[in-house]
This record gives sequence, structure tokens and C-alpha cells, in this order.
Amino acid sequence: MTDAPRELDIVLFGATGFVGRLTAAHLAEQAPAGMRIGLAGRSRERLETVRTELGWAAADWPVIVLDALDQDAVADLAARARVVVTTVGPYARLGLPLAAACAAAGTHYCDLTGEVLFVHRSVAAHHEPAMLSGAKVVHACGFDSVPSDLGVLLCADAARADGAELGSTRLAVRSMKGGFSGGTIDSARTQAIEMRADPTTRRIAGDPWALAEGGRPPRPPRGSAPRRRGVAALAGRVTQASPVRRDPDNAHFTGPFVMAAFNTRVVARSASLLGYGSGFRYTEYSDYGPGAKGAVTAGVVSAGLLAGVAGMAFRPTRAVLDRLLPAPGEGPSEDAMRAGRFRMVVTAAASNGSRYRATVAAPYDPGYSGTAIMLGQSALALAQDDAGLPAATGVLTPATALGMPLVHRLRAHGFTLEVERLPATS
Repeated sequence: MTDAPRELDIVLFGATGFVGRLTAAHLAEQAPAGMRIGLAGRSRERLETVRTELGWAAADWPVIVLDALDQDAVADLAARARVVVTTVGPYARLGLPLAAACAAAGTHYCDLTGEVLFVHRSVAAHHEPAMLSGAKVVHACGFDSVPSDLGVLLCADAARADGAELGSTRLAVRSMKGGFSGGTIDSARTQAIEMRADPTTRRIAGDPWALAEGGRPPRPPRGSAPRRRGVAALAGRVTQASPVRRDPDNAHFTGPFVMAAFNTRVVARSASLLGYGSGFRYTEYSDYGPGAKGAVTAGVVSAGLLAGVAGMAFRPTRAVLDRLLPAPGEGPSEDAMRAGRFRMVVTAAASNGSRYRATVAAPYDPGYSGTAIMLGQSALALAQDDAGLPAATGVLTPATALGMPLVHRLRAHGFTLEVERLPATS
């Protein structure tokens, strides 16, 4: 990052939205004394209300009023701060000016996007400017895609310590309770509309390696990786969703994970930047349980997810979904968030026949309280851990920009992020 002095250490843009307020509260509680934090958004009145609600810890935080599409205003914001963290989406419509300003100014940046098209445009436009300025532009710092990205990183590091590379790797969502924010749904809606209107965007979103440096890696030589069976055979490609079938680890029925279409692309970018190996292939799916109940649940949920995604693209069905789904800025009650949790398991085979299992879990609502912690800790890591972070600059992922410092921070907040070596299979 540039050595020029900055007025503020962190600016939170979008502090008045539901997840923005949760993130502001986390920063007020966790930021060290003396850290200079600002709150930014479109309404001074709402920003001042949030600041008042945060209490004495935020009493002297400045409020900054600006519009996300005002290029002069976002350039000024980027020049004032060492780190900008933003919850303002849909990012494809509202996020590019701020990401561009941070890349040009050498200002670290992190967000909550789950939009392949936005990240693809950001990589194309901002990767080289950010590398030159020394900025880390870090996308997907919430439930999209921190658990996936860090879980695979733990396996890759374990394999590397054994002198091996990763091959077939898969993530299973073993349990999850909680909701998706209105902002996340609005982003999905915006991307679905754009994809329906433009075949080029459909090709980008459908490319499993769309975000990877250099695109799709070459196929490994025949016989260079362990034989794959069952669901493991799906890892011959990065895919957005697996069909209903049996999990080889526990024989449960599995089906699509709604966030896999984005997470797998982020992990593919990490793999390309960190060199997980030419044989690395990755997939994600959800565990719907054993027996007839598991099979029926997997089938019903899979059909519902496909219908929901398709419904977002068409105006009549979108109007119905808009009445049923939370709007941007809305969220659950405190009691509902306290009941939230998630547990995800990454299983990876390595080039030397070794196998690894990483568990990523937390007792938080994944889309709300858990995401606020992941985003807040990402911002604090960028502001405080600069010397200990990976050296990479440019448009990055949580694994490539924050790596183990973020793992340690999340562990300190009750997250499980552990990896073990499994017995090799014949």
C-alpha cells in the first residue's frame, strides 16, 4: 500500500444496511483503541443513527455521505482511508467505481460480493492497477466465500507440507441453519437478469475457471492422480452443483449447494494464484441426510433451487419471488440469528495418494452474524496485519490476500478451522 498518510484506518461503506450495521457493531467491539474508523453511506441521518446506536466506542467516528456511482466522491474516499470495506450491492451495478478507486489509490478493499460477473470485471480492470499500487482488492469476504476458500487452503498447505499437490477436492455442507440476506438475494436477482439478456455473460458465469489466472489448467497426465469413485468423480471439473447422489464419506444423499456456483470460481482463482497443482479439481454440494428422507429432501431442494434461480430471470416469476424473499436491508431477529450455525467439510486427495479433511464451522448465522464477523475481521486484518499477510497484491481472494492471519482471527472468534490427514485409499 502507498506510504502516503491516511486520515482513516478503516471506512465501512454501507453501514446503514442490515449486514452493514452488524459489521459496524463488530468493529466497534473489536477494533483496538485509537483505530480511526469512519462510517459511509447515502444518508447522513441514518449514519448518525447507527453511530449513536454503537455507543461510546464509535462516538467520534466521522460519517461520510456519498453515492456509490459518484466517481469523484469514491476516489476521495479511497484516498482518505487505508482500508475500505463495503456492503453496498448489487456490486455489478454499484461496486466497480469504488473497487477501481481503491486499486488506483493503493487502498486495501474488501467486500461481500457473490457475483461472478462483478469479480470477473474487477479482475480484468483492476488486477494490474492494484498490483502496481500495492492494493489488495479482496472480494468474497463473507459466507461467500471465506469458509470454502480457507478450508481448501488448509488442505493445500497440508499437502504442500508433505511435498504433494492437491487433486480431487470436494466440499460438503454437512449442516447449516440461517438465512441469506436481502442484499445477497438482490445481487443474485441482478446477475440473473443480466445473464438472461446477454449470452456473453452467460458464458462467463458458466465457465468454471472464469476467475482463474490463465483460465482452465491443462488436464493432468493419465494415471497421475488416484482413481476417483462416486461423488469424487464429479471433481473432474469445477462445477456449480452436483446432481442428487450418494456421498462416498457417509452414504448420505447429496444435492446442489446454492452458493457453489460462486464459491467454486473463487477457489479456482485461489488455486491458480497459489499453485494448488495441475490436477486440482473442485466441487461443492449439500448433505441432505441418509435413507429415503435424505433422497426425497435432496430431490425437492434441488428442484426448488433450480426453479428459484430460473424464476429470478423472468419478470412475472421474479415479481412473485420479490414478495416472498427478504428485501435489501432486511434481516432476521436476534433470536433467529443466535440459533444460526454451519458446518462444512472439505475432503482432498493429493498427488502422492495422501488424503486430507478440513472442517470449517461456526455457531453463527452464516448470512448475517457470521458474515459480519468474517467481513469485519478481514478489514481488521488488512488494517492491522499488513506485515504478516501474504505478499500478493491485485484483485485477490480471502485465501490469497489474507490466508492464515484470517484463519487465526476467526478461530479466536469461535470458528472451527482445522485440518487432518486421513488414511490413504487404494
